[in-house]
Amino acid sequence: MTTTTPSRHHRGALFTIAAAQLMVMLDLTIVNVALPSIQHDLHFSATTLTWVIDAYVLVFGGLLILGGRSGDIFGRRRMFSVGIGLFALASLLGGVATSQGWLIAARALQGIGAAIASPTALALIATTFDEGHERNRAMAVYAGMTAAGGALGLISGGALVESATWRWVFFVNVPIAAVVLVATPLVLPSTRGHRGRLDVPGALSGSLGVAAVVYALVRAPSVGWGSTQTWGSLVAAVVLLIAFAVIETRTTQPLVRLSFLRHRNRGGGYAVMMLFGGAMLSLLFFLTQYLQEQMHYSSLRAGVSYLPVPFMVATTSVILSKRIRHVGIRPFLVAGPLLVGLGIFWASLLQPHDSYWHVFGPLATFGIGAGLSVVPLTLNAVSSVAGHEQGLASALLNTSQQIGGSLGLAVLVTIEATTRSHDLAHGLSSTVAATNALHDALRVAAGAAFLAFIVAALVIRPARPSSPPVTPPVAEVLGQA
Repeated sequence: MTTTTPSRHHRGALFTIAAAQLMVMLDLTIVNVALPSIQHDLHFSATTLTWVIDAYVLVFGGLLILGGRSGDIFGRRRMFSVGIGLFALASLLGGVATSQGWLIAARALQGIGAAIASPTALALIATTFDEGHERNRAMAVYAGMTAAGGALGLISGGALVESATWRWVFFVNVPIAAVVLVATPLVLPSTRGHRGRLDVPGALSGSLGVAAVVYALVRAPSVGWGSTQTWGSLVAAVVLLIAFAVIETRTTQPLVRLSFLRHRNRGGGYAVMMLFGGAMLSLLFFLTQYLQEQMHYSSLRAGVSYLPVPFMVATTSVILSKRIRHVGIRPFLVAGPLLVGLGIFWASLLQPHDSYWHVFGPLATFGIGAGLSVVPLTLNAVSSVAGHEQGLASALLNTSQQIGGSLGLAVLVTIEATTRSHDLAHGLSSTVAATNALHDALRVAAGAAFLAFIVAALVIRPARPSSPPVTPPVAEVLGQA
């Protein structure tokens, strides 16, 4: 049961939740710009470097459902604070890392904190703000932080690497987390947990199963697809995922009820978010390195190059605020992934000597698509969900994005590495090999976005309300709050 929160606290609650979500989403990409510096200082290989990203994304995605359920059972405000505290501690440890293992472990701990904080933040919105105009206004801010956070992470990461060192991409989280922790008991409602227990065996088997798939995909280019290590990891993944399915069907309090996923609109929304997450993270990962290594951008310039993305996300929120009341969310759910796919495919045509305008066009198109996608997907996920399952619904949406990002990145790193190795073996220059590898990886990512478009068009059928609520633009909400 949620205590009543005075309306004067809602603005503070909104800013606190938005700050936490922005911090979590920034860390999906803020490290990307720093990867060349991290690789140089800590002597990562090209393949092991991906674990600086995957350690966070994989643990984040694998434990999100468990994190969401922990908020439902033990109280959302309490678990929100636990998650933010762990995230801050892990950020501090990452900033002082002196070895590869230390940094990867810190990133994994960040993922645990984020997996607790992020779904409880979305669930707190659903329980703090009344359904209708007030809740959708808060959802617009939350979704805006989710959609723009990745690109803003690249911009801020570039500035920090250029002006200080790569370590500050971790240190910057500590003061933000401190402010959120101080504000949480003052502005967020105290919540009681619901009776139940955490399905730890289900969470571990599912998370380890996905981790084994990612490990096999990441290691395959260096050890070979026919190696014992690759096939052993894939077999372990199959066994663990079967165990997860069996556990979920037999336990009295499963982590995820199959009936919860059978809901057509929710299930379709999760599928779209998974494909969208894989396409989005892959674009940011590969393009960032290409801008620095082949187009010779500085860290700062590479980060600032992504400005069209958050700008277009904010701009498309204006369209949502004016049109969603008349047409509902479905047109945006269909158009968004299509534009994301077009933007990524356009980026796959880049050449080393292209001007910035060849980068601007794809990123602007991608940003419009992302802005049109995330707000409707968020609203779709939490609609028609009972209060005691808001954490689960929120966690599944985030899980879809993070698992999609982790698996998508692993697959595309394999494709990119295979293309690069093949071209170098046939005598092509390193620049040509890198360009061909980028093209192949991004075209597959674009295919994932186009598949999300097909799923959205054919599967999701949200009811069109007679008087749909208004979803104001993110900039307007922040101005009013």
